[in-house]
Amino acid sequence: MRSISRLFISLQLVSNCSGFVGSGGGRATTHLLSTTNNNLSTLPSVAEPNVVLEKVFSEDKRPIILFDGVCNLCNNAVNLALDWDPNARLRFAALQSNVGRSLLQSHGRQADDISSIVFVTNTGAYTKSDAILGITEELNPLPILPLKPFAKIATNIVPQFLRDLIYDGVADNRYSIMGKRDECRMDYDGEFTDRFVDDALANA
Repeated sequence: MRSISRLFISLQLVSNCSGFVGSGGGRATTHLLSTTNNNLSTLPSVAEPNVVLEKVFSEDKRPIILFDGVCNLCNNAVNLALDWDPNARLRFAALQSNVGRSLLQSHGRQADDISSIVFVTNTGAYTKSDAILGITEELNPLPILPLKPFAKIATNIVPQFLRDLIYDGVADNRYSIMGKRDECRMDYDGEFTDRFVDDALANA
């Protein structure tokens, strides 16, 4: 029942994407949220990517999952990760948020590249199947069933090119599988507020 409640809540608790909404499985199509100069002048300026990277890990070393905030499949996966992470070892941020865009740039990716989930730690970043396996290592759906050993086995046994091929097959069709929303999930409410990175950390 708890998981079902989160699913319904996640479909409602959304916020406008920061600057753009993805139009396909790859990079997003940029469009301004407002075309008036007055409104544009009130938008907060964004700090340099490396500054944002330092700020998000300065007091909280937990890894961050960058997910596609308009993808229903991705949002349901976030709900699952929240359920399977009882010790709150992971944080989340939408790829489309200012924090997400800055973290992408700080690791050599384009700010508008939403083609892959990204697992960001204070020592580096991982994409595609490496990101999934890195996240899986942190999950613990049952006290007696940590997923880390299974993730290690998959990493060592299944070649990366094959893992990424499977990942790309799902990622490239994620909007077809469960659709997408016109707004981007940026935060959660109540119990999980501290699990989503405050986008204000990207402000200059």
